[in-house]
Amino acid sequence: MPTPTLYGAAYSVYVRAARLALVEKGVAYKLVEIDIFGAVPDWYAALHPFKRIPAFEHDGFRLYEAAAIMRYVDEAFAGPPLMPADPRGRARVAQIVSVADAYLYRPLVWDIYVERCDAPAEGRAPDEAKIAAAIPRVETSFAAIEELMAGERPYLLGAQLALADLHLAPMISLGRRAPEAAALLARHAQLARWWETVKTRPSLAATATRPEA
Repeated sequence: MPTPTLYGAAYSVYVRAARLALVEKGVAYKLVEIDIFGAVPDWYAALHPFKRIPAFEHDGFRLYEAAAIMRYVDEAFAGPPLMPADPRGRARVAQIVSVADAYLYRPLVWDIYVERCDAPAEGRAPDEAKIAAAIPRVETSFAAIEELMAGERPYLLGAQLALADLHLAPMISLGRRAPEAAALLARHAQLARWWETVKTRPSLAATATRPEA
């Protein structure tokens, strides 16, 4: 079977999520670096009309949006299944992914992590008002995800690693480097235990751009 190609920057949480799915399935792949904060090549628009990342190509089939790529990888390749077999479990995966994308990603990554951790490196003061406004939004998202978890089990939906875990892990990995986000996570014991489990998976090490905190 032809080797798939993933387009995007290794630093991106969404590119990393797609890479995690590929690694967990044992799929060899090629990563073509596309830095959307730099000069995005004109040819990339044929792969992603919005010029975001990631995009994906496999044997002539093109796809973009991380969740769609991850679902395809799970279904198109051999390896351990990354979706529950039952309809309720599959619906819960979709729900957690949607919550993470719609409500968690921007306040956690852009409003807390970027302002607290990246702003000083860029020579500017963090936007404290933006951080303060993001904290309750992240708190609500953490509480909602924790409520959807399947009890005291290692992964979000129980004993089986699923796409929901791989979608959420890069956001938590990056966001919790900010002390405000780390404190919020610590207040949610079940979600914090989940992170301590998932961060030890070899796929996290294989896709890391820095050591996990």
